[in-house]
Amino acid sequence: VFIAQSRASGSHRDVEDEELTRIFVMIPKTYTEEDLREKFKMYGDIEYCSIIKNKTTGESKGLGYVRYLKPSQAARAIEECDRSFRAILAEPKNKSSESFEHDYYSNNMRQELRGNTLPFCMQPEFCSFEKPETRIQEPVSKRLSVVSRLPFIQEQLFALFDLVPGLEYCDVQRDPHTNSGYAVIQYSSAASAIYAKYKLNGFEYPPGNRLTVVFLEDGSDSSE
Repeated sequence: VFIAQSRASGSHRDVEDEELTRIFVMIPKTYTEEDLREKFKMYGDIEYCSIIKNKTTGESKGLGYVRYLKPSQAARAIEECDRSFRAILAEPKNKSSESFEHDYYSNNMRQELRGNTLPFCMQPEFCSFEKPETRIQEPVSKRLSVVSRLPFIQEQLFALFDLVPGLEYCDVQRDPHTNSGYAVIQYSSAASAIYAKYKLNGFEYPPGNRLTVVFLEDGSDSSE
């Protein structure tokens, strides 16, 4: 497996430094930097660990960075660490850290999360970042319908929507008269469904096949 370099990334060394050796993880708020180092040192040589803290209170936000000396070590940590850490490659330092935290909370979630219980009793603040008031005009719910012009494969569609925490079920339905795809997706909370629709409506999966994601009535009070 090779890691492709973006044409806009400059030298290969810059890419390694900024994009391939630093990982971003979710941790218990009680963790110290030493605890973080102890958990991740088995995957390679660590250059440094840091914990993101509230600028006002100094309290840990339950998020941290681990920087390895080699990209292969960072990749191994992402693949082999406990999934509750929700490890991903960190954005380059020149990107707003707060923006990245929001993206991290709400996207790139590759975990087996069910119901309302998340690791370490932490609930992602899916809608904590501001959006225009016109962003959501339609009634929302915890249930979504997904349509495409190509048929879905159950396992692949489940894996795609499971990137957003709280997926309860993914039901792929087949129409014998057409070759189009249709599925019903349900999350444990409206917040998860809102974010899944926001990120995946119009997403091309597979490339060239655009998904249409809309809310389905689930019987709940959409005003909540």
